[in-house]
Amino acid sequence: MSDQEIKSKSLRVEVLEKIGQLVASGFGFVAALAWNDFIKNLFSRIFPEPKNNLFAMFAYALLITILVVVATLQLGRLLEVAKRQLAQEKKKDKY
Repeated sequence: MSDQEIKSKSLRVEVLEKIGQLVASGFGFVAALAWNDFIKNLFSRIFPEPKNNLFAMFAYALLITILVVVATLQLGRLLEVAKRQLAQEKKKDKY
């Protein structure tokens, strides 16, 4: 395989990775909007007028913040585990 063919395949892989990231980000955004609507509706049932209730607004913001922090920490841990496993597999392949 020529150097040009390798560069071409590498570029295709990079483009496909970026497209995959954009698609995943788009679906993530849609999912976040859906969860946002769900949580807002839940709070509107618990607190009859959440727009006028400062406590309800604070509780909503706090809940969202906690969910984001927990999800981010869990994803970070999963990523670290996956990286360690990949590094171990690469070490095994060398021997």
